[in-house]
Amino acid sequence: MSSPDVIVVGAGVLGLCTAAELGARGHAVTVLDPGAPNASAAAAGMIAPAMESLIDQLTPAHAALLARGRDLWPAFADRSGLELHREGAEWRGPDPEADLSRLADLGFAAELRSDGVFTPDDWRVDAVESLSLLSSVPGLTRQTAQVTAIRRESEEWLLQAEDGRKWLAPTVVVATGAAAALPGLPESLERVISAIRPIRGQLTPIRCQRPAQVVRVPGLYAAPSGDGALAGATMEFDNRSTLPDAEAARRQTEGVLALLGCEGVAREPRVGIRGASADGLPMAGPTAEPGLHLALAPRRNGWLLGPMVGRIVADGIEGRASLPDAPALDPLRFA
Repeated sequence: MSSPDVIVVGAGVLGLCTAAELGARGHAVTVLDPGAPNASAAAAGMIAPAMESLIDQLTPAHAALLARGRDLWPAFADRSGLELHREGAEWRGPDPEADLSRLADLGFAAELRSDGVFTPDDWRVDAVESLSLLSSVPGLTRQTAQVTAIRRESEEWLLQAEDGRKWLAPTVVVATGAAAALPGLPESLERVISAIRPIRGQLTPIRCQRPAQVVRVPGLYAAPSGDGALAGATMEFDNRSTLPDAEAARRQTEGVLALLGCEGVAREPRVGIRGASADGLPMAGPTAEPGLHLALAPRRNGWLLGPMVGRIVADGIEGRASLPDAPALDPLRFA
């Protein structure tokens, strides 16, 4: 039986950012990866507080929180060996003047360009590459395991996988995305986790002319990738199917090629199920159960808020004062 300092259940961006933060602080961390399709890999890795605030018409307070989440990225990326791309992003909407004014009101830098509005305040990482790099940071061990039971034993948590393997640790971080609550969790936490709303997202990689930066229009984006663009993204609430939708892939491909004015060839779509809380912010931090912490439900801002969630959870585990935004992400706000 393995006995690390911390067990993180889930290997998406929130789980791995939390594990990387804990590893950097000297903790021995085991990440249990269920091996299912990962929503964090079916993403363009956008760290986009400006565009998310504009598109979702967020309040100034919510937009400012996203901006502070982005500001944690440079130090986190340097420490974790991730490449942070800061090309900015372009929005092509029906009213560029209004969009420019809205971004300015929210505190984001922006300028009018011939095709729309450009902001330097949105960045990105390569999602698939970053997940791989985060899995290999010092102090972290990643194992493939489907956890089928969790229970409190004395001062520790016992987790068991479907193949009979067991782990024992004083601290567990539940980072299971939009999946069902782990069997054996206290009923109060099961209710909180069961209230997370699933959102199906599909992204289609295209081999084509690579855009200089992320380009977004209503209902569609084109993000740079190694040999072309990533076309996204769908938002289908309460849909848990991970099967690719051929018609959606066709629309994404045709839309992005028209947007970029080039020809290209679509590749196999990626599908992931994101989780969203009632207020659209993650649940990050300690629960009422000793040694049990959550890193869940970032909606489509998992990459943007990964370092913030990781830091808040790690601070909660160590019992230290955390970021000013920690109360807004407190899992107990829904208890």
